[in-house]
Amino acid sequence: MAAVLVCCAAYGQTTINRDPEIENMVKEVNADSLQAYIRAMAAFKTRSTVSSTTDSKTGIGAARNWVLAKFSQFAAGSGGRLTAFVDTTTYAADGNRVKNNVSLGNTVATLKGTDLNDNRIFIISGHLDSRRTDVLDGVNEAPGANDDGSGSAAVIECARIMSRHAFPATIIFVTVSGEEQGLLGSTYMAKKAKAAGWNIEAVLNNDIIGSNNSNQTNIINNTQVRVFSEGLPSYELDKQAKTIRQLGLENDGKARQLARYVKETGERYVDNLQVMMIYRNDRFLRGGDHTPFVDNGYAAVRITEMNENFNHQHQDVRTGKGVVYGDLPEFMDFEYLRKNTALNLANLANLAKSPGMPADVKVEVRGLTNSTSLSWKAPVYGHCKGYYVLMRETTSPLWQRKTFTTAVDIELPYSKDNYFFAVQAVSETGNESLPVVPAPGR
Repeated sequence: MAAVLVCCAAYGQTTINRDPEIENMVKEVNADSLQAYIRAMAAFKTRSTVSSTTDSKTGIGAARNWVLAKFSQFAAGSGGRLTAFVDTTTYAADGNRVKNNVSLGNTVATLKGTDLNDNRIFIISGHLDSRRTDVLDGVNEAPGANDDGSGSAAVIECARIMSRHAFPATIIFVTVSGEEQGLLGSTYMAKKAKAAGWNIEAVLNNDIIGSNNSNQTNIINNTQVRVFSEGLPSYELDKQAKTIRQLGLENDGKARQLARYVKETGERYVDNLQVMMIYRNDRFLRGGDHTPFVDNGYAAVRITEMNENFNHQHQDVRTGKGVVYGDLPEFMDFEYLRKNTALNLANLANLAKSPGMPADVKVEVRGLTNSTSLSWKAPVYGHCKGYYVLMRETTSPLWQRKTFTTAVDIELPYSKDNYFFAVQAVSETGNESLPVVPAPGR
């Protein structure tokens, strides 16, 4: 029996291939660090966008300066690659959720890519601002531990760990303000990025990712997390609708492809966590900070805990009929938050280490065939050892087969009538780009 076990160990098949650098970074994500960030943010009493921006101990101004100090601390050990600042603008009173002009500020840390020819950008975000039941109350207690201290903590922890590593592409870590007032900070950033022509390939927005149970249903679960993604693109849909209908690509927009990537990569690196793809841009009739990026044509998704607890969301801190309300740290699961943070880190690292996406991906359509011929060109950015050709049935939510090749074309004995295909570039260390669905070519 011992001999058999030794033999099996020697010749056992590896079914999960992890990049050792990413695997070690994932192990560094620390639940105690995340809890410390949460408690520090909750201690500012309120982080409402309409709270004080000048008080040194209370309000959104003190909170964003604290985040800046954390980013600056990490920058000191980054070899000059990480830089940070508070990107401010004056948001004029709108008579709705902003009664007076406010200083709107996003705290931004940029980890510059090492490849000077690679202008790709990957963004992780969470919103720093909090709220009470009355969204216009910028004075009274609004700890915002989970909504969205959890997302901001994930951003900070990813910056702490990743700042000590080098990546070919650029990563931006941002805690935005103004989410509760109407996605103000993310809208400002997305419009700025669009006007400046930033090459943003993916945005991972984290909002409410640190609680494991729900009210009403009383479900307790820290092994699943949701990723929301739109199907049809909101950006220039009128220009794309004909092609989408013709090729049947209603489920293959940028955001949906990113969501598939988040699921596959996250589950590869984070144990005991299942990523549940939700086929909506956001929760029912609600919105988040990824939406302004989606609206400007970028691939962006929202990551959210599996079961929200509305006793601890948008609630004044109080006790009623034996129930404690309010978004307090004691209602969070920091091990669950650790896993969700690791999910983000693994995806950011895998994307930033990958080559660029294959260029000019085509499917041959000169004649009627029961096989499928694909061709493409090498990516503009980075170096790759080869490509994955992906395939799935038309009814499958996920890619079902990966075929590796070092060539830039392939013929598959499967009909394009019955399957969807895509191509990814792969680095020497096995990091995959986002997939590209082929366009018809002759």
